[in-house]
Amino acid sequence: MEALPELRVLVLKSNKFEGNMSLPSLSNLPFPKLQVLDISENEFVGSLPQKYFKSFKAMMDVKENQTPSDDYAFQARFFEMRTTLKGLDQLLKRLLKTFTTIDLSSNNFSGSIPDSIGNLNSLRYLNLSHNNLMGHIPASLGNISVLESLDLSSNKLDGGIPSELTSLTFLEKLNLSMNDLVGQIPQSNQFSTFENDSYVGNLRLCGVPLTRKCNEENAWAADAARRRRRR
Repeated sequence: MEALPELRVLVLKSNKFEGNMSLPSLSNLPFPKLQVLDISENEFVGSLPQKYFKSFKAMMDVKENQTPSDDYAFQARFFEMRTTLKGLDQLLKRLLKTFTTIDLSSNNFSGSIPDSIGNLNSLRYLNLSHNNLMGHIPASLGNISVLESLDLSSNKLDGGIPSELTSLTFLEKLNLSMNDLVGQIPQSNQFSTFENDSYVGNLRLCGVPLTRKCNEENAWAADAARRRRRR
């Protein structure tokens, strides 16, 4: 499928597909026009496919405009896709250039979340939940300025919540629950709107909206995690 340069939508969710997506590519620039990647609820293993995060050109620097008129004729006849956005099942009948989503949830991916995911600065929806991801939340996620939904729940992520995420002023849904995050929850911008269910299951997080107050030990742990992440 990497040999299909015009491919814009790839949905393989809810199957029993398996394998490692981080193996070497046959193409120098795989999936340059891909806007939708949904392989959720399968059995893929290995690290997250960093090679794709570096080549998804349609998810980088996208202008705020709609698809050309000839695309509308195609979509009116052929395009229909059901997807999960912000936790809700939705039916789409039109694919705008500004619609971009990656859903790798409910697989067996392991390792860390690569910094290169921050290159996808036009990504709207990102779901990496229910995997075995470890390490810190990359501060580079703060570069995805139009991100509306971020779900990293039910992994093994540790360290503090990067303050860079407060720059995501379009973020409407955040789920970091069921990880091993520590320290104080950021409070500026959109983070002041998220409630307990965004953080449940992180026993060492503290601060509003949780009832657990922060003390010096919590602050030290979060600061140490930030210093390690910047090295």
